[in-house]
Amino acid sequence: MSRLNRNTRFVLAILVTLVWMLPAQAADTIKLGVVEPLSGNFKDIGERYASGAEYGAKKINEQGGLLGKKIEVIMIDSEVKPDVATRKATNLILKDGVKFFCGGTGSSVGAAMSVLVEKNNALFFSYGMDAASLTGEKCSRNFFRTACNTDTHSFALAKWVADKGYKKVGTIAQDYSFGKEATGAFIKKLKELNPSAQIVAELYHPMGEKDFAPYVSQLLAAGPDIIFTSNWGNDLSLLLKQAHQLGLKTKFACYYLNDENVISAVANDDAVIGSIASEVYMLTIPTEANKKFVAEFHKDKGYYPSWLAAKGYMAAMFWAEAIKKAGTDDVDAVINAWEGLTFNGPAGAWVMRPCDHQAQVPIWMAEIVPKSEFYKHAFEGPAVAIPAKEIEVPCDQTGCTKIKGK
Repeated sequence: MSRLNRNTRFVLAILVTLVWMLPAQAADTIKLGVVEPLSGNFKDIGERYASGAEYGAKKINEQGGLLGKKIEVIMIDSEVKPDVATRKATNLILKDGVKFFCGGTGSSVGAAMSVLVEKNNALFFSYGMDAASLTGEKCSRNFFRTACNTDTHSFALAKWVADKGYKKVGTIAQDYSFGKEATGAFIKKLKELNPSAQIVAELYHPMGEKDFAPYVSQLLAAGPDIIFTSNWGNDLSLLLKQAHQLGLKTKFACYYLNDENVISAVANDDAVIGSIASEVYMLTIPTEANKKFVAEFHKDKGYYPSWLAAKGYMAAMFWAEAIKKAGTDDVDAVINAWEGLTFNGPAGAWVMRPCDHQAQVPIWMAEIVPKSEFYKHAFEGPAVAIPAKEIEVPCDQTGCTKIKGK
């Protein structure tokens, strides 16, 4: 045998060995693509969400991982653009074999990712992206939501407003699908619970609005007893700040006023004290599991978990429980295992409903109070739960018809 042949055989043997090693190395991890805006105007929201999912993966890995495998988190900057998110995710599916994705920002991104994972038999779970349509008419067997949606969230606020006996109600929201779905659900439920309630103003504004004066003027003229808003991020902080500056004293019933960054950006405690925050997670949830989570997170990170980070964390832990139950990271097996699964976490018991893959979760309500054990500015007071059963949408009313076995 010539020296050339011997060398050729030697090189081929090495290549074959490497080829066999690659799948084995890949099999040592379960990859999770985190789809969030990590640049641009919504970077703060995306980074806090992503930090929670990453923290969940870290805690799971510290406990031995999933099925003996480590979770590898891959960050994907969605830029809150559906085409950007799906292009990057497609590349990871085809080149790196990624089959699990999650995200919380932008319902339009969620809708696009839902189509992508269904086409490629991957799985996407959302801890935000609240548009009810994602588990309604746009539902998919490959899409799960661990958060509430615009129906259940708005129903909770409508119940609170009705229980308080408010008669004249104003609404203001961002002018896109999310804001319109949230407002529509709120008005629908409020009229069911209190037919005598009047909607004296129903306003919509562009996302990223800088001047709320025209809208505040309309609210002042309408004279509501309470104002509903699903605004988030800078659109919420500017609304509250400018409303106070322009003399609007009416309190707000808000989707996301438990956001410490929003309250800090308002920079005036008087503008937020007395208004209501609502979400699936709050720092002041009185469960022992939450107290333990907050203490451990603060010890690990040196700061308290934001509501966004907590939602990302809990979603990652819920997903991990589905994989543990399945006993495999096969997508079909995980889907089947997740349906009907209960997760007992910091925010109470969450149940993944099989008919639409919408988690049935309690909504926590809290008034913004002057003193907080967590921050120097005003923040949420004691949280009280509205049980999931009181705000659920029956399966036959969601519009979801595409999930087999419904």
